[in-house]
Amino acid sequence: MLKKIKESAEFLQKKTNCNPQVGIILGTGLGGLVNEIEIEQSISYEDIPNFPLSTVEGHSGRLIFGNLGGKQVVAMQGRFHFYEGYTMDKVTFPVRVMKLLGIKNLIVSNASGGVNPRYEVGDLMILSDHINLIPNPLIGQNIAELGPRFPDMSETYCSTLIEKAETIAKANNLPVQKGVYIALTGPTLETPAEYKYMRIIGGDTVGMSTAPEVIVARHMDIPCFAMSVITDLGVPGKIKKVTHEEIQAVSEVAEPKLTLIIKELIASI
Repeated sequence: MLKKIKESAEFLQKKTNCNPQVGIILGTGLGGLVNEIEIEQSISYEDIPNFPLSTVEGHSGRLIFGNLGGKQVVAMQGRFHFYEGYTMDKVTFPVRVMKLLGIKNLIVSNASGGVNPRYEVGDLMILSDHINLIPNPLIGQNIAELGPRFPDMSETYCSTLIEKAETIAKANNLPVQKGVYIALTGPTLETPAEYKYMRIIGGDTVGMSTAPEVIVARHMDIPCFAMSVITDLGVPGKIKKVTHEEIQAVSEVAEPKLTLIIKELIASI
């Protein structure tokens, strides 16, 4: 696995000649942040050695290199999910590659369902923590060159980045929630009983991504920040039938607010 990670990183270093400081993973319906990047190069996943391919609608499948907020960034426009049939090492492979490219921080976005009764559709939530119910991506032989066998997860999401994001949101009159994200395998959306269970065990939102990438990043000692757009509600009395297209549409409406926060956050790093 390490050999493949290095092959991909070396290919991208030769192809782009970029030295990204920040890695960005863009979730469902949130790929428009790319429009704010001064793009230097855009490379399709299918052209990168050893990279998986994104199969989900709303995930373009490109690696973007450029400048955002005065920083060199590399952005995944489209991520990979366990439910697509990929192994966990494939799902998190790009984060490993970004580490070898030199990133010092990882910023992640996602669309999620709210189970906190105080949340409404279209809200933004800063992740303060997560509960991972997807198979852990570190299961198997540890790559000691990348990180320890038993990485500490006491500060999964960087408190400094969270404080900066809250300050930015307040300065721009953008209300934000803060809570715990629960990562599930998908691809089904949750049953009413499952939503209730997610709330009981301490969740504020549920989704199908983010935690695996963050676990791998923390294994490599990369500080992480993540935000969710609440696209639907799993709250008793507010549960409605929802489609992937509707989730995308809500994400796209909320995207300008999330983009502003992330852009200013990167500028402040």
